[in-house]
Amino acid sequence: MSIQLATAAELPQQATAVFLLPAGTQELPQSLQDLHQSARQYVADQLAQDSKLIMVNHFSHQHYFIVAAAKVTTHLVAEAVRKSGHQLHAQLKADKVAELYVQDLSGHADSTLALALVEGLALTAYQFEGYKTDEKSKEAAKLTRISVVGGVTDEELQELDGVLQGVFLARDLVNAPLNKLNAVQFAERMAAAGEEVGYHTEILDLVRIEALRMGGLLAVNQGSPEPPTFTIMEWKPEGATNEKPYVLVGKGVVFDTGGLSLKPTPASMDMMKCDMAGGAAVTGVLYALAKNQVPLHVIGLVPATDNRPGGLAFAPGDVLTMYSGLTVEVLNTDAEGRLILADALAFAKKYDPAFVVDIATLTGSAARAIGKEGIVAMGTASEEQMAELKKSGHRVHERVVEFPMWEEYTEHIKSDIADINNLGKAEAGAISAGKFLERFAVGYPWVHLDIAGPAYLMAPDSYRGKGGTGTTVRLLYDFLKNQQ
Repeated sequence: MSIQLATAAELPQQATAVFLLPAGTQELPQSLQDLHQSARQYVADQLAQDSKLIMVNHFSHQHYFIVAAAKVTTHLVAEAVRKSGHQLHAQLKADKVAELYVQDLSGHADSTLALALVEGLALTAYQFEGYKTDEKSKEAAKLTRISVVGGVTDEELQELDGVLQGVFLARDLVNAPLNKLNAVQFAERMAAAGEEVGYHTEILDLVRIEALRMGGLLAVNQGSPEPPTFTIMEWKPEGATNEKPYVLVGKGVVFDTGGLSLKPTPASMDMMKCDMAGGAAVTGVLYALAKNQVPLHVIGLVPATDNRPGGLAFAPGDVLTMYSGLTVEVLNTDAEGRLILADALAFAKKYDPAFVVDIATLTGSAARAIGKEGIVAMGTASEEQMAELKKSGHRVHERVVEFPMWEEYTEHIKSDIADINNLGKAEAGAISAGKFLERFAVGYPWVHLDIAGPAYLMAPDSYRGKGGTGTTVRLLYDFLKNQQ
């Protein structure tokens, strides 16, 4: 169940509320009337001990106080508040709070902190519906409404809610197992989301994929008993401000066994239902843009299949002819994501795009390089475009680390018998994967986002939770919105 977000003109008497206080606060403002002297003294004592989250129980209601952190940038202050929202949620859950009021007394220049707190609370409150059958697990969450008192407009809260719904959609898709979300079901879920918010969806089936000669997607699908799909989502509102569309390409490997180059298990194949997190993120971004009626023309492309070692599975040594006409020598069938992305990136050229971003859980190399704390990026976009993407990363705290794409890395994917091969050296694996994709991202500015680290978490991590995180939905929404 989603939390309803609303604004309030004033704080009602005896309402459960959380108050944001400035960094370094030592005493409460006198404007807080609903506190007797002993409670006020208790809060002052806690503030003197540098407590960051303080609770006062009035029995009929509760008051919570969060002290803003002193950080070097406003973006880091907002991130600390998001994490405070995560901590607060645990207390609200214990106190069985159903409705919460938020009042920002921090003196911050804009509404960022109140929104950041709401964002942290809502992202923490997300729960995958799952498939449990006992009644207790089906109980609705207690917290169902958050009202912000002053400083925030209805439009700002509605926009935040739209973005959150996009994140939750992406998380739901990533968390679903293969037997509930194969390539066809994934495409159907994308189409259903489009029907809900108003973007158009076209699903290419096996026959049309074969007619287009998408050799990468078809090869990866060869070992599967289930057909592939290629989903095209398009949000084109009247009055769109961009003449040429922005195109998002998402990897949609709904489960990756590694194919004949079988992954070891456990801790390698077990979590591979998440290998379509890039496609899920593209869906979440399109959903949020359409939900919020952002006046941009944006197209999402998601090639989808599972990668299995059955039947006529493609094999190391095979040579594929891709949609673009390039030939690829397969050295490892577990380097399959770049094969299906390559067809989609070449297909994207038909739209004459202004800018293309692909999102993929592509390499363990990226995850090993920067962990779950960031997103690896590279591409042919201008320095200005990459800088704008990084700024969005700081604003939403989905930070982007740019890797080089020096010409020397081209040597890593040279083949003796084909144009290129699909596997680089042991070193710089994330970059050689990017250099592979570069051969197909021709004719437009392009950025590749490798989200192998943050896309799926095996242990809870603050408001990102456990399992699918929906990473890059907030990043790309912010980036695209600022292209208007």
